[in-house]
Amino acid sequence: MAAITQAGHKKGCIVGFDLAHAVGNVPLHLHAWDVDFAAWCTYKYLNGGAGCIAGIYIHKRFHENERPMWHGWWGHEAATRFVMDNKMVLSSGPKGYRVSNPSGVQSACLLASLKVFAETSMSEIHTKALLLTAYLEALIALHLPYPSQRDDGIYVKIITPSDVAQRGAQLSLSFSVPTHKMMVELQRRGVVCDEREPDVIRVAPAPLYNSFRDVHMFVDLLEDSLKAAHYTVDNNL
Repeated sequence: MAAITQAGHKKGCIVGFDLAHAVGNVPLHLHAWDVDFAAWCTYKYLNGGAGCIAGIYIHKRFHENERPMWHGWWGHEAATRFVMDNKMVLSSGPKGYRVSNPSGVQSACLLASLKVFAETSMSEIHTKALLLTAYLEALIALHLPYPSQRDDGIYVKIITPSDVAQRGAQLSLSFSVPTHKMMVELQRRGVVCDEREPDVIRVAPAPLYNSFRDVHMFVDLLEDSLKAAHYTVDNNL
């Protein structure tokens, strides 16, 4: 991100990032990297739940600017927000970009999650994420290799790069059977994954609450699901 930002600045660009899969997953140093702006959700690795409040970062050099923006009453200066005189007094910096008040209930959920994050560090979380994801990768390569080395021909292909610098706590997988059949079998075994059409399932061993035992158990269930899915394909079920 630092290199991309630097390259963009050399061309006179304003550089921003979508950090939906990065926040709570990998260490970020936006100010040190001279990033101009960034936005993210909190329902993924920050565990806020679907529909929870989003986040934004704006470099201090843009805190006061006249660029087009969407005004909302929550971006009004807090001290006079309820005067209701129809005169917009914009808050400085990122606060001025707020449109409406967040859900109180979902903010409480996010706060509970952030309190858990505060008991550790992103460095420790990321270290465990690398180990968990590498363990998942190693088990899949051992038991369900691609190309298949098994008599039954089943395999799992890992699409995500093996270079740990190019990934977080997630592997994207494709299979020797249709993805929708894998999803059915995984769900029957109580496994929650994320399907992406046409042929990918995303698996995320979240370091804050997943263990190495969880990963081992998942690979066992993955193999069992793959065998069952192959049976349905071979027998036209």
